[in-house]
Amino acid sequence: MNNIPSPPPSIVPDPTAQLSHFDHAGQAHMVDVGEKSHTHRIAIASGIIEMQATTLAMIKAGDAKKGDVLGIARIAAIMASKRTSDLIPLCHPLPLTHVSAEFELIQAPASVRCTIRAETRGQTGVEMEALTAVQVALLTIYDMCKAVDRGMVMGQIQLQEKHGGKSGSWERSNSTGGNCE
Repeated sequence: MNNIPSPPPSIVPDPTAQLSHFDHAGQAHMVDVGEKSHTHRIAIASGIIEMQATTLAMIKAGDAKKGDVLGIARIAAIMASKRTSDLIPLCHPLPLTHVSAEFELIQAPASVRCTIRAETRGQTGVEMEALTAVQVALLTIYDMCKAVDRGMVMGQIQLQEKHGGKSGSWERSNSTGGNCE
């Protein structure tokens, strides 16, 4: 008897979709974007790091031993967005035109939500840059606060919306997944 529930229909892969990073022989390759139009592209991604209430209070008060936690996390996020193609093997290097990092302090459960907005005018999207920036911002918060709270948990890393390019706009609904259409 199989007790594993089926995934919601919104996250079941589309069997007709093609993975663009594999050629006809199944070999990995960098997608050729040379013929794509240059368009304004935007991606917004977010994630959360949960922590002890005392850790959140320390961040809010600016009392961390290593300094301004959110200021350093903001710079780390921007730097990471610019280095995404060095970290993700088949990701194109992009001339980013804008990257912003916003942080929301949440009291219950004690956590910090990071939201990144990345923009470019180019031939491929900036989703990976936004997602990478979120991860590095949260890792930076962990690094700066781990001396007082090693139990912090990062999660809910997700693309919230993307705009531009051939596939147009996509926004996350309340579901846990979805396809750009």
